[in-house]
Amino acid sequence: MNRRAFLQGLGAGCGATFMNPIMANESMNPLAPKKPHHTPKAKACIVIFLEGGPSHIDTFDPKPALDKLHLKKFETKKFKAVTKSYYVKSPFKFKQHGESGIPMAEHFKHLGTVADDLCLYRGAHAESANHPSALAHINTGNKFSGDPGLGAWLNFGLGSENPDLPGHIIMTDKQYPQGGANNWSNGYLPALYQGTPLRSKGAPILDLTPPSYVSRDHQRKNLNLLQMLNRKDKKRNLQNGELSARMNNYELAYRMQAQVPGIIDIDQEPQHIKDLYGINNLGKDKFNRSCLLARRLVEKGVRFVQVYNDGWDSHDYLDRAHKTRMQAVDQPIAALIKDLKQQGMLDETLVFITGEFSRTPGNTYRGGGVALGRDHNPEAMSMLFAGGGTKSGHIIGATDELGAKGVECVHPIKDVHCTILDIMGLDDNKLTYFHGGRHKQLSQVGGTVIQELLA
Repeated sequence: MNRRAFLQGLGAGCGATFMNPIMANESMNPLAPKKPHHTPKAKACIVIFLEGGPSHIDTFDPKPALDKLHLKKFETKKFKAVTKSYYVKSPFKFKQHGESGIPMAEHFKHLGTVADDLCLYRGAHAESANHPSALAHINTGNKFSGDPGLGAWLNFGLGSENPDLPGHIIMTDKQYPQGGANNWSNGYLPALYQGTPLRSKGAPILDLTPPSYVSRDHQRKNLNLLQMLNRKDKKRNLQNGELSARMNNYELAYRMQAQVPGIIDIDQEPQHIKDLYGINNLGKDKFNRSCLLARRLVEKGVRFVQVYNDGWDSHDYLDRAHKTRMQAVDQPIAALIKDLKQQGMLDETLVFITGEFSRTPGNTYRGGGVALGRDHNPEAMSMLFAGGGTKSGHIIGATDELGAKGVECVHPIKDVHCTILDIMGLDDNKLTYFHGGRHKQLSQVGGTVIQELLA
């Protein structure tokens, strides 16, 4: 045996000796609550994701200067390519709400009633104008798929308060967002941190319910045998993270069979709560139900819940498309904030409302003619925050006169991520995972907490 082989063997032996009790403990409960890096302002996070790119100009950041420029032609040049475009004024009227005077488009009738609970941030700056990469970026910190999602990082850093439910739950709209499950992937973190899709109607989680001929006792005996065999194999391969994750996922699925049906059953809620969310049982209230479920899940100790609403990609028919989207999300989002506040949960729950990017002051010629819509714009975004120690009733940041770029309190997405982690009690520079030869983090290379957003 040469010196290198001897040292490798010695290191492996010592490592196994020290790692045995650690790995055994993690195998028992790897999602046990963990101590945060500093005192948190919130213990749970709900993300409302408006997929497709909602226009800040037509929702929360009115630009009267566009009225005079409507349909006026202009040219932009990038990489020697000239694009012919025209300005588009907003088809919507705006009204200021609350003592804070936050402006909202006319179709936000319910959201205006919680204006003083909101923090409107107008300085966000994304990096991609392409849907899949922009979605990946704002969800995972990386424009290219493969990194852990925000919910995975939060559960990795803080653990879960309810061992019988996933700590990271996703509710989509009519279909998965572009990029699919990569938006809530565990990436290079252990597999148990991956997000779990939950359906607001029907079977909440596909394949969760066993066949009628399989009893709970039968399941328990099968799992006990499987766990015994897996633990024997685990002792021979301590570094097999996938095996540990599979063992824990089997047990979690078994416990979820008893927990999930009760949580998904919103008929348990009093009628005035269902009325608050606008739940009508007519088949067009999926997003409403998802918002109510988000509150119920957080109430049960789920760390991170993300609810998607799609259809915001308005390259044309802006007046019709955005109007429909605003009317669809107005009541349930306002209800979620009111409900959390009434339950005494808003202070310890961060609600974050965003899209993957926003839209331009003008549009290019589509199909050879004029289409009253807007193109993608990552350089000027409006985001909404509520609860979790954010500065309620404030407008932070600003965009230029036409809404083309952020000009005040401008921060990249990585700083938004660092701010969310900070609210949850985590330091992005300390929340790292060794992979691919280096310590990786949500922000990729480090970022700054946006102090202006914090109370």
